[in-house]
Amino acid sequence: MKSLIRRRVACVVCLLSSGITLLMMCGNLQGAEQRLPNILLIVSDDQGYNDLGVLRKDLITPHLDRLAREGVRLTNFYMAWPACTPSRGAFLTGRYPQRNGTYDMFRNEAPDYGYLYTPEEYAVTFERIGGMDTREILIPRILEQKGYRCALFGKWDLGSLKRYLPLARGFHDFYGFVNTGIDYFTHERYGVPSMYRNNEPTTADRGTYITELIQREALRFLRENHDRPFFLYLAFNAPHNASNLDPRIRSAPQAPEKYLRMYPHLKEEYTSVPNHPYWKNAEVPTRQTRELFYLASITAMDEAIGAVLRELDRFQLTENTFVLFFSDNGGAGPADNSPLRGHKGQLFEGGIRVCALVRYPNRIPAGTVCDEFLSGLEVFPTFAQLADATIPPDLKLDGFDMLPVLQGQKNSPRERMFWQRQDWKAARVGTWKWIQNRGGEFLFDLATDVGETKNLIEELPTKAQELREAFQQWQAEMEAAEPRGPFRDF
Repeated sequence: MKSLIRRRVACVVCLLSSGITLLMMCGNLQGAEQRLPNILLIVSDDQGYNDLGVLRKDLITPHLDRLAREGVRLTNFYMAWPACTPSRGAFLTGRYPQRNGTYDMFRNEAPDYGYLYTPEEYAVTFERIGGMDTREILIPRILEQKGYRCALFGKWDLGSLKRYLPLARGFHDFYGFVNTGIDYFTHERYGVPSMYRNNEPTTADRGTYITELIQREALRFLRENHDRPFFLYLAFNAPHNASNLDPRIRSAPQAPEKYLRMYPHLKEEYTSVPNHPYWKNAEVPTRQTRELFYLASITAMDEAIGAVLRELDRFQLTENTFVLFFSDNGGAGPADNSPLRGHKGQLFEGGIRVCALVRYPNRIPAGTVCDEFLSGLEVFPTFAQLADATIPPDLKLDGFDMLPVLQGQKNSPRERMFWQRQDWKAARVGTWKWIQNRGGEFLFDLATDVGETKNLIEELPTKAQELREAFQQWQAEMEAAEPRGPFRDF
């Protein structure tokens, strides 16, 4: 009898234990389902529109190719400015450069002529003291309110004084360079140190290839934060030219020997320039050499991206991580922007339409191509929607949540976009593109002429006037917006 009672008690205990375990498992599953998605933003620097391995066989990018295979490739994705600083300010705020106030570069021009600043001189230059208006709200400020851990590793470019640095804008972790470009190994910008750990300058890793440092920091961050929602922004220097005063170095990107050897058909050679503007008997890399370093730097970046993707796999985070990759503007130097016209710095398509990839497993169809009209202005509202974050009601954004478009559920609501860089002006309305610069005025129909080869300005004066007026209306809206520094007079 006692034995029977003991067996019954044991069964009850076993059932209770199993029930508790089942409830705990259900709770864990429910928690996993309810966890907000992680967000991984990867930005390259001056990469060409056509410079992905899936588009050209002579470029080695297996991990970017993986993103294309497992996600969607965007063919009609624009940046809001054709060069570094305003482009980044725009996608981090979701606002046109003319609205957020950062509508030109924070850079010094003297190094373009071979000048090396003394520390005292540099301390009062605009490159050092300029920065994005502190009233602007950046993506991490919105995401941190939902419990996201936010980190930036790599290029910042929105100001180097403490009030402008990433930690003052909502990031919790920053390691990288604060200016528009650096030497990949010394981490100096034309002889001036540029690396920071959070709010403090550092030279601790001088000599180590910057791409490897971005990878190292990203992997550390994932190890430390894989069990909570995170926003990880990787801003690579590649394939931007090295910011070094030495003419042998400054005309090309840089890459370790390992990656140079992956392109044996290209040779490293230099040619003499006796009448160089600021160096006697200077040597500069040949076109072939610039291409070699350009391709090798992209492959090095791709390998770093691969390491990060594998870490997501290891922590079983791939399914719940939204990954967005794009270049900050059109390609420069030996970049391949085909079939587009123009390059970085210009408002032809080659300066503002960029390569872009998105992966979000089970939400975005794999192996697809999206031809919808989209832009970097959509990044802020898309990330906010992913995080279920509240956007301040008085914050005027110039973009929208693009996830339904990427999923193929709806067409893009974007019908127009506008640009201005000094004397360059441009408008796209539907498939029509209008440009004005010192060289004249242009009108193209991108539906039939994506390469902008046939100027229709004389043939279609009514359509040209329509786009001029659209640009003028946008310009008036920007001028009526609450003014922001540092360039605007108010």
